[in-house]
Amino acid sequence: MSDGLEPGDDGTGSAGDAHQSAPGADKHGNGDPTRTGTDEHGPADPTRPGAGGAGSAGGGGPGDPVAPVDPAGNSPHGTDPHHPPRIPLPRASVEDTGRPLPVLEEPVPSAPLVLEHRVLKALLGAWALAACSAEETAAVEDHLGVCGACADEALRLRGAVGLLQRPESLDLDPGLRTRVLDGCLDRRPPRIPMPEWATPYDAETARLDALLQDFGDAEWHAPVRLRWFDADEATSRRTTVAGVIAHLLSVDGLVAVALGLDDPMGEVPADAPTPAGRTEAYWRASHFPPTRSVRTPWREQSHDLVRTVSFTGGTSGKLEVAYGDFVLPLHDAMLDRAFECWVHAEDIAEAVDYPYEPPSPRHLNRMIDLAARVLPAVLAERRQKGLASPTHGRHLVSAGGPGRTLRLEIEGLGGGEWLIPLDSPAAVGSAEHEVAHVALDGVEFCRLAAGHVPPAEAAAGQLGDREAIRDVLFAAASLSRM
Repeated sequence: MSDGLEPGDDGTGSAGDAHQSAPGADKHGNGDPTRTGTDEHGPADPTRPGAGGAGSAGGGGPGDPVAPVDPAGNSPHGTDPHHPPRIPLPRASVEDTGRPLPVLEEPVPSAPLVLEHRVLKALLGAWALAACSAEETAAVEDHLGVCGACADEALRLRGAVGLLQRPESLDLDPGLRTRVLDGCLDRRPPRIPMPEWATPYDAETARLDALLQDFGDAEWHAPVRLRWFDADEATSRRTTVAGVIAHLLSVDGLVAVALGLDDPMGEVPADAPTPAGRTEAYWRASHFPPTRSVRTPWREQSHDLVRTVSFTGGTSGKLEVAYGDFVLPLHDAMLDRAFECWVHAEDIAEAVDYPYEPPSPRHLNRMIDLAARVLPAVLAERRQKGLASPTHGRHLVSAGGPGRTLRLEIEGLGGGEWLIPLDSPAAVGSAEHEVAHVALDGVEFCRLAAGHVPPAEAAAGQLGDREAIRDVLFAAASLSRM
């Protein structure tokens, strides 16, 4: 077999041509025929003219095509004209040859499984969890079409599986914003720092605004029911998502007025300077039900509040904010507004069927602490109105002295322990005078204080004086308002 034509051959050379080279020999026919890709100088160098390596410009294998040679004797690739380069011919597609295409072998379908009724019934649990093989799934689903009892059981199991999968929010972790800001502020402290007691309000208003930003008209008019406790009775008020934001706008205006900012109520007179009175007056003054347009003034007012308390350098924290029938220091009022913002954000998320996470543990702990600090005064007020149960062991103590105490243990997020004096708001909680112990989850306690959980249904671990425990749970529920 020929190894290719040498330049100048007329194509009639025989297989025994003297210039033919055996595999492994050089162009003169010398060399060991068992050697490949080498010459007398050692391993072939593919950059040397006439080197005989695979893919080189030297001799190829049997049937290799011959590259055209320039008449001037120059190789088209600048190599030795005596050894033209190997140029493979284009490969022809089978469709261009006119030959019939090969027949594809289709997989033979497997025979369906034939299982007994008891086996198919035992597979229902795995089928509900999508853990069956394809053959088992087909067998179970065929059986469900003819067996009513198994079909009912399968429907029940599928419903149970749905309850196991908790819907997850697409929003970021509530603590992520706090961690990012802390990292940024550690690297570059702000020129005008925000007071620490204002950070929960800033975080909760930002989270609620993020929830609202993609709402369409249908979501803004979705019905929302505001819930709270009044005189130990569950009370509610129906409104819309836009109405809830209008409620937050009007009540946040109490803090704005205390700081000398514009009142969002304008010239609208309120029946009473209370959160409920201002809200009802704002709703009545609207020519049309509130729409998405209420979002902008609410968000601008929240920015103004944070900016103003920051410019005061935190010295305004002791400034009093009047709520009509009670007064809170500004730092507690901002924490109260953060709590209300989170509670109503959950109301909105529930109305549009969207999951909403609790605040970060650090902020939730401060909200729980505010409620725990207010409870003694609320207990005293309820006792004056005759709403608290008579306590046979109650006794007056001097201001700052220890008295009967309930230990409030909060578990989970924002957890901690608080000693609640039972007999007087001026008394001091004392572990030596503990008469009752209540344990509650942090989020559960906050929902109790928001009026979303009845006191009798609060999942509380209780130990000790039952009357004292009941008084504290109902006092926590009476903290709620519209």
